[in-house]
Amino acid sequence: MTSFEIAALEQRIQELESENARLQALFTADAGRRARAETALAESEERYRTLFNSIDEGFCIIEFFDGPHGPLSDYIHIEANPAYALHAGIPNVVGQKVREMVPNEADGWVELYGDVLRSGAPIRFERELVATGRHLELAAFRVEPATRRQVAVLFQDITARKRAEAALQEINDTLEARVVAALAERKLLADLVEGTNAFVQVVDMQFRLIAINGAAVQEFERIFDVRPKVGDHLLELFKDLPEHRSAVRAVWSRALAGEEFVAVDEFGDVSRNRRFYEMRFSVLRDATGEQIGAYQFAYDVTDRLREQARLREAEEALRQSQKMEAVGQLTGGIAHDFNNLLTGIMGSLEMLQTRLRQGRFSDVDRYVAAAQGASKRAAALTHRLLAFSRRQTLDPKPTDVNRLAMGMEELVRRTVGPQITLEVVTAAGLWPALIDSPQLESALLNLCINARDAMPEGGRITIETANKWLDDRAARERDLPPGQYISLCVTDTGTGMTPDVIEHAFDPFFTTKPIGQGTGLGLSMVYGFARQSGGQVRIYSELGEGTTMCLYFPRHYVGEAEAVDPGWRGAPMASSTGQTILVVDDEPTIRMLVMEVLDERGYAVIEAKDGPTGLAALQSNARIDLLITDVGLPGGMNGRQLADAARATRPGLKILFITGYAENAILSSGQLAPSMQVLTKPFDVEALAGRVTEMVEG
Repeated sequence: MTSFEIAALEQRIQELESENARLQALFTADAGRRARAETALAESEERYRTLFNSIDEGFCIIEFFDGPHGPLSDYIHIEANPAYALHAGIPNVVGQKVREMVPNEADGWVELYGDVLRSGAPIRFERELVATGRHLELAAFRVEPATRRQVAVLFQDITARKRAEAALQEINDTLEARVVAALAERKLLADLVEGTNAFVQVVDMQFRLIAINGAAVQEFERIFDVRPKVGDHLLELFKDLPEHRSAVRAVWSRALAGEEFVAVDEFGDVSRNRRFYEMRFSVLRDATGEQIGAYQFAYDVTDRLREQARLREAEEALRQSQKMEAVGQLTGGIAHDFNNLLTGIMGSLEMLQTRLRQGRFSDVDRYVAAAQGASKRAAALTHRLLAFSRRQTLDPKPTDVNRLAMGMEELVRRTVGPQITLEVVTAAGLWPALIDSPQLESALLNLCINARDAMPEGGRITIETANKWLDDRAARERDLPPGQYISLCVTDTGTGMTPDVIEHAFDPFFTTKPIGQGTGLGLSMVYGFARQSGGQVRIYSELGEGTTMCLYFPRHYVGEAEAVDPGWRGAPMASSTGQTILVVDDEPTIRMLVMEVLDERGYAVIEAKDGPTGLAALQSNARIDLLITDVGLPGGMNGRQLADAARATRPGLKILFITGYAENAILSSGQLAPSMQVLTKPFDVEALAGRVTEMVEG
């Protein structure tokens, strides 16, 4: 290689090195610009993304593609901001195809956005997205170049606005009709108020009339001779009628104080026609609910009240007639039975007197027995009448009704006969009842006899006890207070009762048995005993299906552990001497008999004919071990008052009441005080002697 070639090569190398340095300088400068461009692009993209995610409107970019329905027949969401789900109501739409999202609406959306893609012309429109029920306001434009097949959509939810526009349109469409209807309604109400027979008045809080209908004006003028008008002070209208002014002030003041009520009162000048009015007062309020006055609807009820009074008089006359009919039935039955009994007594005594005069003593015992038998039947009849009237003398004690029912089983079995099957079903843990055991035994036997008579061909009688809780409804059905009761029921498989027989079953002397086979007092006695004991009796029966008679008695809470054996009848009679007994009775015959019985048994006896005489003996220094007194006494002091006065001076005195019926004066709070007992008239002299011995010796 020549020196020239070497020099040329070195020159070329230098040129290349210079070019390389230049190129290297250029490359270094270009890299800086590229870095700055990339930084600017990143910042621009960040601003776009922030704007994209922050704008309130929904935004998305959709891209069309050829689908099964043809070219450009479907599109997919390739971008969507968070507000998309807020406005459209569809979350996570990126990657979803429109025909999968809203298949029933896809054709409409594809057609709209397809026109934008093909024409390049932007559009603005409103449309309902049926799938979510949202009304949307939308704007759409093509993303260039057209070959990208993309459309951008910007939208917002205008559902609330559309609904408000629809409501406003409806209001505008119906406003005229509603105004017409309101005016018609107001006119109708005004016509009704003017046309009604009610007297309508409205006052403000200062008693000033702000409305009054024509009927009220005319009635006001008719009864007070004053014609009121709107604007008048109500109380000033009565300035010459002070009596009515105070009454009007009183009732209207209640209404203006906020009270709504109905009052009936009489108004009108005494010299004119006074009438009775039913006045309904109500509070008048404004749109905010604040009271601005009161109004009154008044009706003339004079004729109605007179008619009601006439009806009450007619009902009272009817009740009195029914009472007299019942009394007639009762007295007729009593007269019939007592005439039979008195005939037997009087006839036996006359025959006894005749035989004694003749000296034929062999027949004396027969006539005495006949007179005693008739007397006992008369006593039994009186007892039944007192039981029906709830006036019999009861001696209630805590009683185990299960034990009583089981104790009666053998007696009932013998009474009803072998053709009747008897079953006694007792409840476990039955509560005690405070009742007169002998009277309950009598009632139970009576019910079983009635059941037997209802089964002439034989059948079954079931005696059953149970504890009963009676709520308000059940207690009302039985005419009892709600609470705890024990029931004693007798059920038969007999002929049953018709509703008419059930209605009259407890009436005195009512019977379905043939003449001579029943007095008609059995069930009335049971009813009276149950009611007097604080209980009830009810009949449950169907014709041909048998009958259940149920007795209900209140549960006894006090002294439950002291429930007694109903078979107990007291201590045997014993004689004694040295004691003094005071006998007080206004009937001389009774005093004579009682004194002779006591004298025969060795007692010293003091007698008194009335309360004051007996009290004088009690306040003396005489020894008195027992007071026997009738309850109904003359002289202004009954037997109970005498006993209380005696206890004041002789606290430990024993007292025996003898009475024909249970006067309220005997009992104090439903119970006799300690060391007090009752003996019912008529009584056997042996029963009297036994009771006296029991009390004196006890």
